[in-house]
Amino acid sequence: MLTNNQSKYILSLQVKKYRQKYRNFLVEGEKMVAELLQQQRFGVVSIFGLERWAADHAALLQPFLQNFNPVSESELKKISTLTTPHSVLAVAQWPDELPEPVLASNDICLYLDGIQDPGNCGTILRIADWFGFPAVFCSPDTVDVLSPKVVQASMGAVLRIPSREMELSELLAACPSDTPVMGAVLGGADLFQSDLPGRGLLVIGNEGRGISPITEQLLTHRLTIPRHPAGHAESLNAAVATGILAAVLRNSVKTR
Repeated sequence: MLTNNQSKYILSLQVKKYRQKYRNFLVEGEKMVAELLQQQRFGVVSIFGLERWAADHAALLQPFLQNFNPVSESELKKISTLTTPHSVLAVAQWPDELPEPVLASNDICLYLDGIQDPGNCGTILRIADWFGFPAVFCSPDTVDVLSPKVVQASMGAVLRIPSREMELSELLAACPSDTPVMGAVLGGADLFQSDLPGRGLLVIGNEGRGISPITEQLLTHRLTIPRHPAGHAESLNAAVATGILAAVLRNSVKTR
């Protein structure tokens, strides 16, 4: 049975300031909760699920029986962030260890500069996961990667890709001085014709404004994804652009 205090607490985690205060966030859905229960990075605070879910996942749930709270479909609907709730919701704990900036000195990491759309952010996390990027760093004005909508859109990638919120200047100050900083801007060098580094930061700008002027000043590699002569689109979606940039960067390392 779901208590009023439990309901209020879970609903509060839809708001960033309470996620930060309690250092907890929500994970919904059979697949993502199953992944949460099988990994070691995030602690499991509590699980709220239907009895049939518990029966179907008895072995997986066994180590967390003390954290399990059986709820009815109507109770689950009250606390779910989804229009059509799944059969389980979990409260997870923020990891104590955050990715170190030095990761960008040996590999390629993403830096999200003012990404606002949760769907874009979640998709970008999936792209980072697909291409094996070790971490995603975010500007303070980027949507919270642990918000329910981003977690859902990431399809579990948020559990696999370490992330950290920090200013780019602070991030670069902790990296070697020769760390490349790449980003797509108007008038940049053709992405497909450029000599690209196999390490550094790949900056992804805001959906409407692109990379901020302050951040653009810190770029060492100004790149452009060239539009085909027959194309007429004004711009690319931020996540689509990330996928293209990531694929080219990873391929450039293989072909050297």
